[in-house]
Amino acid sequence: MAAVMKYILPASLLLASSAAWNTDVHNQIGFMAEELLTPHAVAVLSQLLEPQYNGSIGRAAAWADGYAHTDEGRFSYQWHWIDAHDYPPERCNLNYTRDCAHGGCVVSAIANQTSILKGCIQDVQTGIFSGGTNLTCSYALKWVSHFLGDIAQPLHASQRAAGGNFFRVKFGNKSTELHAVWDGYIPYLAANVSEPFSNQSIAPFFSNLVSRIRKDQFYEAPYMWTACTDPARSVECATRWATESNQWTCDYVYSRVNQSADLAEDGYAFGAVSIVELQISKAALRLATWLNNLVDGVAVTAGGETSWGKSTISHEQIVLDLTEE
Repeated sequence: MAAVMKYILPASLLLASSAAWNTDVHNQIGFMAEELLTPHAVAVLSQLLEPQYNGSIGRAAAWADGYAHTDEGRFSYQWHWIDAHDYPPERCNLNYTRDCAHGGCVVSAIANQTSILKGCIQDVQTGIFSGGTNLTCSYALKWVSHFLGDIAQPLHASQRAAGGNFFRVKFGNKSTELHAVWDGYIPYLAANVSEPFSNQSIAPFFSNLVSRIRKDQFYEAPYMWTACTDPARSVECATRWATESNQWTCDYVYSRVNQSADLAEDGYAFGAVSIVELQISKAALRLATWLNNLVDGVAVTAGGETSWGKSTISHEQIVLDLTEE
């Protein structure tokens, strides 16, 4: 394993950022989710995106990072995380009311943009608009697709050292931040790649994760990941997801890190691979289920009116339907 690490590090060291999962990883989470969407959800959601995305959530899933760094989108910068008042590994604790800052956080952003997205889906269902002609709706879908990825990254649910951005470590004999290690270095290590993942189509490593979801090949059963995926309970569900991520900062992220060691060589990165695979897969399945439930929950009546009902789509149905295609 050490030889593989040394092989991939030189190029990978240029790829990591402190923003979130690296942008290409966000794209890949989106592509994974696309593999798990129902055909009806694909047809409806593709109408919400601007033409340059060609109806692909995967291609649009990284947009939120770039937008947050523009003058126009600066207001959304803090929507990418929640600052749990914790100090891992000694103390992990997340409380939405206490920890969601004035101006918003990833939990409130998921809830607010989900609410907007529901109305947009209703408009598509009733034929009010199509083809990405409403930027509010396009933005809502892109934010939801991105934030369900962010909330699965453990350091986006921890306050310590600004989510690990001020926690210096060594990786591949280079000085970097712990946040960057989890954003990019470990996913690249897991996939054994030395170049960024495609932003146009799913990469083999992520396609394999989709296959593992369908075959229930994780040490946590995938059906458990979707226990809370009712968009009508958006704050509750997003808080649960953030709490799970926060717990990883105690269980591994900070409890196993050694700032005097090279994390690429001391076993830390290798041990983190299964966690990153799990969290990325959770994000993709939850995103797909969330969007399927949103679309399925909007029923169009004979008179053209829309109503909102609880979706009955389950993880098992998604897996069965897609396996039989």
